[in-house]
Amino acid sequence: MAAIDGLLGILRQQGANELRVGVDRAPKMYSHGTPKRLTIPETSEETLRHLLAGILTSEREAELRAKGHVEATYDGSGGAYRVAFTTRAEDGGFDAIIVPAGTTAAAATAAAPVTLAAQAPPSAPAIDESAPRARTGAELASLLTRAVEMRASDLHLMTGEPPSVRIDGKLRALRDAAIDVERLFVESLDAQAMARLAEGRSADLAVEVGGSRFRVNVYRASAGLAAAVRLLARGAPSLASLQLPAQLDDLAELPHGLVIVCGATGSGKSTTIAALSQEALRKRSVMLVGLEDPIEYTLAAGSSSLVRQRQVGRDVRDFETGLRDALREDPDVLLIGEMRDPETIGLALTAAETGHLVLTSLHSRSAASAIERIVDSYPAGRQEQVRVQLADSLRAVVAQRLLPRARGNGRIAALEVLRVNHAVAATIREGKTAQLASAMQAGKREGMQPLERCLADLARQALVTTEAARAVANDVATFEQYMRG
Repeated sequence: MAAIDGLLGILRQQGANELRVGVDRAPKMYSHGTPKRLTIPETSEETLRHLLAGILTSEREAELRAKGHVEATYDGSGGAYRVAFTTRAEDGGFDAIIVPAGTTAAAATAAAPVTLAAQAPPSAPAIDESAPRARTGAELASLLTRAVEMRASDLHLMTGEPPSVRIDGKLRALRDAAIDVERLFVESLDAQAMARLAEGRSADLAVEVGGSRFRVNVYRASAGLAAAVRLLARGAPSLASLQLPAQLDDLAELPHGLVIVCGATGSGKSTTIAALSQEALRKRSVMLVGLEDPIEYTLAAGSSSLVRQRQVGRDVRDFETGLRDALREDPDVLLIGEMRDPETIGLALTAAETGHLVLTSLHSRSAASAIERIVDSYPAGRQEQVRVQLADSLRAVVAQRLLPRARGNGRIAALEVLRVNHAVAATIREGKTAQLASAMQAGKREGMQPLERCLADLARQALVTTEAARAVANDVATFEQYMRG
């Protein structure tokens, strides 16, 4: 009897269907993605090789080192099993996932359950969530699991290239063999998705691997198919846990108005909005309706609050339709994943004017440019009206940057905060957005702060380097002035 049969016996006793082992890692068991109790210390490479003797043969190990992945079958004392081996680029070790041969997990391949559902385009009907979802194989499951373990925020895949991950804002290529994106997603891309790719458009997929969620965008590039994978969290974080360098708690308690969080892709906009939404659900008795593409955080209703989250392309055709519907659904708070077009912006402004608190995001570098972008999305004949609407309904704009920490891993947020008082409202109404920087400098007592002051504070506390802070400042001269002050 092979040494691994002892662990597989525990697997059967616990009613689990997946065993994960790895060099210098503690074995773990799962039952359809749910962790099961297993208290075994980390296994050294020598111990792991002993456990897998007869399965990881010299021929399979040579293939594993060459390709980064190899699969095998094993006839144990308790039945047949499938085994998937993968190498770890970060330290040269290897991992193995073992499931019963008859399992339904990951299409009976040696991987954690992975489900993908193509999001319907705006003109298509919503996906039936009761229908069985397509499943992927072990190779994609292994890549996604590794990305989670490496604390990556994104995984980038390109046909003919090794995978790359983004960790703390920096891209890092894995020492894997070149991959084939179409082969990775062949079971998930239906005829409709393939037609979209053939037309030069992209296909969006919602992915689940065990307890982790992912947003996937598959698109065609010059060298073939590519995919961008964003790792998503389950529950929304608390505002306190984000340790933001400015107090934003009161924004969740506003009775009505528009709150915009802006920044570049990957700057943490969705996280801040989710935290604000969760704060509103926790502190108030409200009905929150969310419209996102896709849903990135699952919000929890409070003891006296309700939440309804809708995913564009699955639960509702598009943002415009969802917003029109939401206004008839008795909401107190509206969470809009992103304001993308004049129609969505107009409905958001109307909702804010008619007694709702609207929390949303926008791709913009600063508070002033966010306002200008909203106004510029309309033709010249309507811009004055939009400025008046903004002046009346806007309550705050938060512009974010994420900078690498000066010591240790992770990133820290730098915030620019604009609060709308009478002077700021007049500035917006008159189209003098260039004066907003001065208003933020003078509005410290009202909770305002220019980005440069926040960057200087972080640099003086040695939380970020001066060079990193200077690189993201909107006005370097102002930043230097704050550093001297």
